[in-house]
Amino acid sequence: MKTDRKKVVISEFIDACAVESLARHFDVHADATLVDRPDELRVLLDDADALIVRNRTQVAPALLDAAPQLIAVGRLGVGLDNIDLAACAQRGVQVFPATGANARAVAEYVIAGALMLLRGAYLSSASVAAGEWPRAALSVGHELAGSTMAVIGFGGIGQLVAQLARALGMQVVGYDPQQPASAACWKETGAQCVTFEDALRAADVVSVHVPLVDGTRNLLSAAQLPLLKPHAVVINTSRGGVIDESALAEALRHGRLGGAALDVFADEPLKAASPLAGAPNLILTPHIAGLTVQSNERVSTLVAARVTQALLESGRQSQRSERVTT
Repeated sequence: MKTDRKKVVISEFIDACAVESLARHFDVHADATLVDRPDELRVLLDDADALIVRNRTQVAPALLDAAPQLIAVGRLGVGLDNIDLAACAQRGVQVFPATGANARAVAEYVIAGALMLLRGAYLSSASVAAGEWPRAALSVGHELAGSTMAVIGFGGIGQLVAQLARALGMQVVGYDPQQPASAACWKETGAQCVTFEDALRAADVVSVHVPLVDGTRNLLSAAQLPLLKPHAVVINTSRGGVIDESALAEALRHGRLGGAALDVFADEPLKAASPLAGAPNLILTPHIAGLTVQSNERVSTLVAARVTQALLESGRQSQRSERVTT
């Protein structure tokens, strides 16, 4: 039975405390498996006032058309490539990402990957357990201190990566066409603003933090990878499609690149027949760089609060309009 309470639908996993917070004000339907049942999701959205998603639910025009009274979309993360912003704006639907809430988790993932890959000593458990003793081969790793971190995309997460890298004794260079050389962030983080090509040439570690748009698709491909030092490592926690996976795998297999850590892929889940399969010195994780117990709580709490504010404000505006018309 329809009540006067607004309805919130959550189609992917969210911290339980955030659900409890939303339920104080609204009727909440939270089901982390809804993303895999699109027909059921559309039915639930018929009378929904808000939808909360992660990165798998595609908030496209067809889905929005199924939600005629939608007021807000909450995004449990920062990337917005799964949300049609223009279609939302056209329908008056506000979009609330969790900007900054998972930055620490992503930055720590980058630093951990850099330490593992530059040193090159942490992927040998199977051979050591099998009775091998590759001491000589694993004694030529590089230290983080004194190395250069190239941060491609110098927004909030990129800046935090730079700060952590500097704290560990790294030099930091960065490239971001949205951040002019006069921007305060360069001085605040101790990073040097350089061109994209110069950042790659200087790098011992490349960390990518850009959205996936036409201008960043295959930003690192067969044309750019040769600019890197043979021992350099690449870490991508931004979006799949920013790096040409075939070209990266080829560079790893032929010893033209020291290693890579990829948390995001052009197609997710990554297909078993991917060219990345079996490439050496490669760490693959399933889009979890920004997911920790703490970050999930921060992200969920922030998005729940923003959606709550939007719905309550909408209700107050409706009440004021009713008083005016009567």
